[in-house]
Amino acid sequence: MRREPFDKMNVVPFIDIVLVLLVIVLATATFVTNQAIKVDLPTAGSKNTEEKKSITLAIDKDGNYFYNQEKLTFDQIKTKLLTLDSKKDLVALHTDKESAFQHFVSIIDILKEKGFENVSIVTKK
Repeated sequence: MRREPFDKMNVVPFIDIVLVLLVIVLATATFVTNQAIKVDLPTAGSKNTEEKKSITLAIDKDGNYFYNQEKLTFDQIKTKLLTLDSKKDLVALHTDKESAFQHFVSIIDILKEKGFENVSIVTKK
């Protein structure tokens, strides 16, 4: 039995494996960067428009509270939050990293007590 010299390598299986790995990497990379899957929602004939208010709460490093850019005391913030609709209104909470954690917890307690469903804690990326 005579062997032929090894002068050619079949690279087709190697190329197939590399292409499959490339497709897997590209498919997972798009989901990681977007962090959300975009869905094209169907349209309906009747439109029910809900008026949602977007409220911005901010706490600076000195513990000052701001409600939509207006400086208020904690009691005034609490009164305003308790008058909002917890199902419809959106609350975005901005907290300085140097502020005391108790200020943050106090606001979260009010939001939890009222039963807010749409609360976002804004951070830097």
